[in-house]
Amino acid sequence: MNDTVLHSTLREWRAHIVAPTTLVLMACAAGLLTLAGPFGTGTRLTLLPLFLYWSVLVAACYSAGFIVSGLVARRLAHRPLYIRLAVASLGIGTLVTGLVIALNALVFGFVPALSEIGPLALVTFATAALVTLAIDTVHRAVARPEDAAPPAILDRLPLDKRGALLALSVEDHYVRVRTDAGEEMVLMRLADAIREVGDVPGLQVHRSHWVALGAVTAAARAGDRAILTLSDGAEIPVSRANLPAVREAGLLPR
Repeated sequence: MNDTVLHSTLREWRAHIVAPTTLVLMACAAGLLTLAGPFGTGTRLTLLPLFLYWSVLVAACYSAGFIVSGLVARRLAHRPLYIRLAVASLGIGTLVTGLVIALNALVFGFVPALSEIGPLALVTFATAALVTLAIDTVHRAVARPEDAAPPAILDRLPLDKRGALLALSVEDHYVRVRTDAGEEMVLMRLADAIREVGDVPGLQVHRSHWVALGAVTAAARAGDRAILTLSDGAEIPVSRANLPAVREAGLLPR
């Protein structure tokens, strides 16, 4: 696994998992599972230990889903949706099944026989998928409208080129605006274009280039400089003066 992809995904997970909305939603999910007591857990533990059990499991399932989905989205950005979903499902199901077996062995002293692992994996994946989907759906529903506002720079592009912002690059007196829907040349200065990216997390990595952090899928040193690879395959140079900022953002090893 590319270190840049992993670092970027873990950075997003750390910021997301401690957000108040995420914590409240995970606590609500754990509370509902505690009251329902599925899979016989309600008869094995008292209320508080049961809530702690489900809190750990919900957090583990949600974290596994968030991290695996993020890694798959970055590494397989050019693959068809069904391939990304299949790979993410396999990864999440495998990881969560292992977590459940380990937690049940620790809490209940129960380790399933080999013949029971298959059915357990199906049930575990279904539960994990539902919890993750529910939390993600509600989180999107309660997100502030301004969080989803597109950057102003996109208003300068044709409708069919508007999408997630990837990078800005100077070419003569124009700025090449790259999105996941294509690219377009816009007559303006790079400094003005950067001001119009709004809240999109990014860095100016060269006097002629700005990149969105979430668009970087790989990074490699090139002498005293570096090269960033974006999700559309484009390669963006990093100047020596901007290497410290790129390292600080987690795109290169320190």
